[in-house]
Amino acid sequence: MTEAPCSERSGHDHTKCSSKGVGATQSLSELDFDRGIWSAAMNNELDRLKMLIAKGHLYDRDSCGYTALHYAARSGHRDACHLLLAHGLGVDEVTNGGVSALHRAAMMGRYAILELLLESSANGLHMDNDGRTALHRAAEGGHLQCCQLLVRLYPALRHMQDVRNQKPIDLVRDRHSESDRLRKLLTE
Repeated sequence: MTEAPCSERSGHDHTKCSSKGVGATQSLSELDFDRGIWSAAMNNELDRLKMLIAKGHLYDRDSCGYTALHYAARSGHRDACHLLLAHGLGVDEVTNGGVSALHRAAMMGRYAILELLLESSANGLHMDNDGRTALHRAAEGGHLQCCQLLVRLYPALRHMQDVRNQKPIDLVRDRHSESDRLRKLLTE
């Protein structure tokens, strides 16, 4: 059974975005997800993606507002991202919470996807509803290479504060092997 991963927040209750069935049954929203463009993007099923695009599902959103690009970016599927963008899906589409595909790629440390989205004119300064940028997300995840790319292209991101007045450096945790290098990068 596939769970529709519609939020970055840990401990998120997916019952607000889909009804999880018990045992071997699936709810209607789960079946829609499994058959939908989001699942195809998340699993890098390019032929299925092309078929769903041809049937008019390119702009479909799940119940939390995520597009197929959000799922492909989070999962690190460059070919799926490229296909969706080439067919006209907007690079800066946002969810109900203001999250962009760039945020999703940064959160998961998907450097190649971050590059692709930025080359496709993604707004590197975009803030979600919590005031977080892609740099906040990458720093929180301990993704040094992603942080380096974002800081090189948008140095001002280091000083941007979210709604809790946290800068990206404030989100770096010692549990990451690159935490010292991250802190140095984010304080320069």
